[in-house]
Amino acid sequence: MTIAEIFLEDFDAMASNTRRVIERVPEDKPEWTPHDKSMKMGKLAMHCATMLLFGYYILEDDGMDMANSKREQSNLTFKSREDALAQFDDAAAKCRAALSAASDEHMMRPWKFSFGEHVISHHSRAKSFRIFCFDHMIHHTAQLGVYLRLNDIPVPALYGPSADEQF
Repeated sequence: MTIAEIFLEDFDAMASNTRRVIERVPEDKPEWTPHDKSMKMGKLAMHCATMLLFGYYILEDDGMDMANSKREQSNLTFKSREDALAQFDDAAAKCRAALSAASDEHMMRPWKFSFGEHVISHHSRAKSFRIFCFDHMIHHTAQLGVYLRLNDIPVPALYGPSADEQF
């Protein structure tokens, strides 16, 4: 199997899980937050909805300098659940297509992530994708699941049963 084929198995499961969590975000609580230092629920939902664009950029661009990015930053304004899901579906389709087309050689090329002269990471594209797409998505999807729980909204079973949903 190629690196992309292995990643696609994880990608499909992770994307499905994230979509199921976004489907449950209430439209009437975009400003809700569990703590003053926490991201608002609507913004967090949009971060999850658009995060796969970053995975797409890792696969398509030679690197990224956040201080001088060629890519437009995603608008994280929550308008509606339908809008969040549409943006998620678009980002997921772009990212999946780019991943499907990636050769092992392409995945092993270095990908530099920086903010101006400050280097955040400089790893293979494969490792960068795992860290900044997969790991980041799993982290924020789980965080959004906690927000659901704190608002008495049933949490979907993701990597095993939840208190609200069995497989």
